Amino acid sequence: MQTENQRQIAAAIRDFRLPRYQEIPNVGLYLEQATKYICEYLAPLEEFTLTSSMISNYVKKGLIGNPVKKQYSRDQIAYLFFIAVGKSVLSLDALANFLELQRRTYPIQKAYDYFCDEFENVLQFTFEVRDLLESTGEESSVEKRLLYTCVVAAVQKIYLEKNLEWISRENRERPA
Repeated sequence: MQTENQRQIAAAIRDFRLPRYQEIPNVGLYLEQATKYICEYLAPLEEFTLTSSMISNYVKKGLIGNPVKKQYSRDQIAYLFFIAVGKSVLSLDALANFLELQRRTYPIQKAYDYFCDEFENVLQFTFEVRDLLESTGEESSVEKRLLYTCVVAAVQKIYLEKNLEWISRENRERPA
């Protein structure tokens, strides 16, 4: 049985959707524009923060390439969506290894769209918006299993923190 708080977040998650690769602007976004674009999509989850200085740090650490003429490409924006979610459960070194593995095995468009599908699928299942965990992707591989595990860990972290937040709020509001 869902609590009122769980129903509220389920309603927000029901409509949550990340942009697919082809929907990400292909005109190049400046640092502030890229930050705002990503944060607006992730805002309903309230768990993932991304700042301009974080993005600059990811460039310095080699997680994403340098912007061209100070503009971030569609590929870089796709990587930043994954990094914003993945950094909640992985170290920067682990993220760098993960991204290198992706670059060796799948084109960015395929990998990113699969990440979006898997993330939304697990999110909706975990928050009881959907009764069944759908099968995503047409093949099985170690890389896909690793991505699935990363997504599940990030979603479980969101679920745990949201529920603990609700319990804490209910305890504060309860008359003594």
